[in-house]
Amino acid sequence: MSDLIPQPLTAQSFAPFGDVLEATGDFRLINAALCHRHHDRAQLDFGPQGRAGISIFNATPRALPYAFDLVERHPDGSQAFLPMTEHPFLVIVAPDEAGTPGTPLAFLTNGAQGINLNRGTWHGVLTPLSAPGLFAVVDRIGQTPNLQEYRYPTPFRVMPVPLNGPGHGGPAA
Repeated sequence: MSDLIPQPLTAQSFAPFGDVLEATGDFRLINAALCHRHHDRAQLDFGPQGRAGISIFNATPRALPYAFDLVERHPDGSQAFLPMTEHPFLVIVAPDEAGTPGTPLAFLTNGAQGINLNRGTWHGVLTPLSAPGLFAVVDRIGQTPNLQEYRYPTPFRVMPVPLNGPGHGGPAA
């Protein structure tokens, strides 16, 4: 089993896999200047045979260390996860290597971030770390299948972030 240490989720580190959804950076004031609108934060992509849908997922929380061997992807549409609580969650992604997932990466959200996975991005299953694991999910709704799963022959394990590791006062890897 190979161990992974999750890194903090940033727009730059996550860019190859999708968008980080958070209320940072440029905004414009709306609603009589009582609201910051952080506009057009994700590139939603539902392909020619689909439409956008919003679903609610209620996932069982997991704990670190967390072992997994299953990843999946959606070849016909992007998928956005918007937490409905202020708890961090684990994001696992993997680069595509000729149609199969490569070595996965683990990211840890800061409790005020969502993600939008690009179409075709290999990713782990929804992994909240606290109850309730409640998320609004924006993804493709259509008549054709949009799910491919892959099981690694050897599991990976995501370990807790060391207290002196990246994002906790220690050096970045």
